[in-house]
Amino acid sequence: MLTPLWPQRLLALPFLILGGWCLAAPAMVERLTINPDYQHLSATSALFVGCFGAQAVLGALFIAFSRWTKRTFAIYGAALLPFFWFNYYFVFEVPVLNRWMTLDFGSNLAMLACCIWGYRTAPANYVPA
Repeated sequence: MLTPLWPQRLLALPFLILGGWCLAAPAMVERLTINPDYQHLSATSALFVGCFGAQAVLGALFIAFSRWTKRTFAIYGAALLPFFWFNYYFVFEVPVLNRWMTLDFGSNLAMLACCIWGYRTAPANYVPA
């Protein structure tokens, strides 16, 4: 039986996967996703990308193991919308980021779909088992 726990756990996966990648290989992420004119490839930039990854992994754990309601899915889905503008702006308007950021765009789209799915399946006071 599909419960709201499925979309909630799937919602955590992009943060866990992409955040884990940032945490484990920050220099690789910088080399692959940031256009050369904006790359620093320094210990400081690796630290920042790694910190971003650590925050994403922490967020994944909260997403996966918190109690989500219909309202939580709705608010989270709405909060994702500015990230689509961010992807567009920093890939096409001010090209700091390159086409590898389609991974982020695709993840945001999948998370938005999970929010819609979760909203439709969650009762107002859903509490995961």
